[in-house]
Amino acid sequence: MGTALVLLFLLALAAIPGALLPQRSLNESKVAEYIAEHPTLGPWLDRVQAFDVFSSFWFTAIYVLLFVSLVGCLTPRLIEHFRSLRATPVAAPRNLGRLPKHHTAEVPGGDLTVMAASVDERLRGWRRTTRTEGESTEISAEKGYLREFGNIVFHFSLLGLLVAIAAGKLFSYEGNVIVIADGGPGFCTASPAAFDSFRAGNTVDGTSLYPMCIRVNDFQATYLDNGQAVGFQADIDYQAGDDLTSGTWQPYLLKVNEPLRVGGDRVYLQGHGYAPTFTVTFPDGQTRTQTLQWRPEDQISFLSSGAMRFDPPGGTYADERERRKNQIAIQGLFAPTASLHGTLLSSSFPEMRDPAVAVDIYKGDTGLDTGRPQSVFSLDERMIGQGRLTKMARVNLNAGQDTRLEDGTVVRFDGAVPFVNLQVSHDPAQIWVLVFSMTMMGGLLVSLIVRRRRVWVRLSPGPAGTMNVELGGLARTDNSGWGDEFERLTSRILTGIEQAAPVEREKKADLS
Repeated sequence: MGTALVLLFLLALAAIPGALLPQRSLNESKVAEYIAEHPTLGPWLDRVQAFDVFSSFWFTAIYVLLFVSLVGCLTPRLIEHFRSLRATPVAAPRNLGRLPKHHTAEVPGGDLTVMAASVDERLRGWRRTTRTEGESTEISAEKGYLREFGNIVFHFSLLGLLVAIAAGKLFSYEGNVIVIADGGPGFCTASPAAFDSFRAGNTVDGTSLYPMCIRVNDFQATYLDNGQAVGFQADIDYQAGDDLTSGTWQPYLLKVNEPLRVGGDRVYLQGHGYAPTFTVTFPDGQTRTQTLQWRPEDQISFLSSGAMRFDPPGGTYADERERRKNQIAIQGLFAPTASLHGTLLSSSFPEMRDPAVAVDIYKGDTGLDTGRPQSVFSLDERMIGQGRLTKMARVNLNAGQDTRLEDGTVVRFDGAVPFVNLQVSHDPAQIWVLVFSMTMMGGLLVSLIVRRRRVWVRLSPGPAGTMNVELGGLARTDNSGWGDEFERLTSRILTGIEQAAPVEREKKADLS
């Protein structure tokens, strides 16, 4: 047990780097950024797998050693417990007066066998045995074996819980994706590339995901007058199994904490926001329309920020460099219920009642062809700083309004639609985590409530036709409440003996 406790401490200590340093499984770009900012320390930390703590060889070694230690600790305890269950309660000590709890009494005499049977009856629920030594009869009784059983169940459940969590990390995966709630094509779980972020277990390579397609028809949120959210639900359609080949869609109303369960996967509704729609009409009359999610900056009013990039339609510019110089970019704020303070836009309510935007419109090279990753919610500041992306206008627009740039380009704000953030989770060990958690709590409660007790009763003939009754008690665990319990038990046993003696005398009188 000491070894297991040391390994458990080491496991907690080894998890600290996983909390302090960025982990590659969660955010690979953060890891690359950390290594770039720390050119000396970063590569060394990478060599010792400090950015992959929970899948590192040293963390796995501690984990496995903890399993071995727990098994080595619990198996002998289990064997010893089974032996104690089969063993006969120990004989009474020679001097019961030395025990912490002791009581003696002298009762009217009677048949020892009858009185011993009365004591045995009063100790129902205890494991007991009766021994006869000369003229004395001793009853040994024990109870509270469930305490050790609950303790063993608790520790084996803890072991099973650790195994289930480890198995879940090996075979589980979790992906998040933002889907526009406009009844569009939605997404399919055929590949990790379909998700905006994807975390896979060590044995998951992304080729065996459960195939499923989801589209979001509508999203409804209910608010109080003060803007506090009351409920969220999304009207979705999904395809799985044979529906994928037949083209049949199944309806489902997805709510918070009421996931869609299909094929071992669970689809959760995790968040929502708004996706503004902009239409850009280029000088030659060709248009580009785009609907893209913007990030909520204020979770109460849902004032959101975001950016969009529009590439001129094919054939508008023959020269590739000229095409890049005429790209259009939009960056700004979106308010579902507009509230103006001068020219500053804010939102007064999270529900979309009077949508408006305050945007900066840029023209030039948005950096889409540079190969550098960009945030979907903001423009590349390096392109703006280098003068390759020039601000052309700053305007506030309500739904349906537009603005015209100097070269004749027209930017129109068409409105917005809700989007939802869906999480697809697969964890085959989840049910076992629940089972072992429940049995662990049950074992802990039993080990805390049940108490080990031992009681001995010695009956021996006394002077002048009386009977000596001597009782001794021992608490095998804690003494809390044992005094009152022993007194109640003593009173019950003596009452039974006194009641048995007259009955026995009456039987003898009838026989005579």
